[in-house]
Amino acid sequence: MSDVILVDENDCEIGLMDKLEAHQKGVLHRAFSVFVFNDKNQLLIQKRALNKYHSASLWTNTCCSHPESGETLEDATVRRLQEEMGFTTTLKFFKSFVYKAELANGLFEHEFDHVFIGFYNANPIPNADEVSRWRYEDLKDLEKDLAANPSHYTVWLKIIFGEVKDFVLANYQR
Repeated sequence: MSDVILVDENDCEIGLMDKLEAHQKGVLHRAFSVFVFNDKNQLLIQKRALNKYHSASLWTNTCCSHPESGETLEDATVRRLQEEMGFTTTLKFFKSFVYKAELANGLFEHEFDHVFIGFYNANPIPNADEVSRWRYEDLKDLEKDLAANPSHYTVWLKIIFGEVKDFVLANYQR
C-alpha cells in the first residue's frame, strides 16, 4: 500500500499515513473524484474491481483516488485517470467536500475530496485491476437507480452526484 496525505479541516497537510491504516482509523486525508461526461451529458461510470480492499464491485464515478506526497491534485487526477481508465482529458476543478462514512470490514472513508469534471467521447481502456465494468450512463437514469439501489454505489458518489449533475446540466447543455 502507499501513503495518503493527512490533512486538517482546511486541507492543510499535517502528515502521511499508510492508506489502509488511514481507512482503518478513519483519519481525514486528501482525495479526489473525477467525473467525465460525453457530449450527450452521460457520465462515464465504473464498477470497481472485485479485488479492491473497500467498496469492491460497487459502481462509482469515472475515477477516484489519492494524490501522492508532493503531487498536485491536477497532476494526480491526470495520472490516475490514465492508470484506471486508459485515457487523459482536460479536467477542471469543481468543488471540494468533506465526508466520513463507515464502510464494510470496519473501514472508514474520511476524506477531503476534491471534485474534477472533464469531457471525453471515446471508449476508455480500463485497467482490469481497478475496474471490472464501465458504461456511459444517462444522468436521469443514474439518479433514479441511485435512489432505488443505493447499495450498488459508492458512498462518495451518493453524496456528491446531485451537485455534479445540477452543475453539468446548468453549465454544459449539449
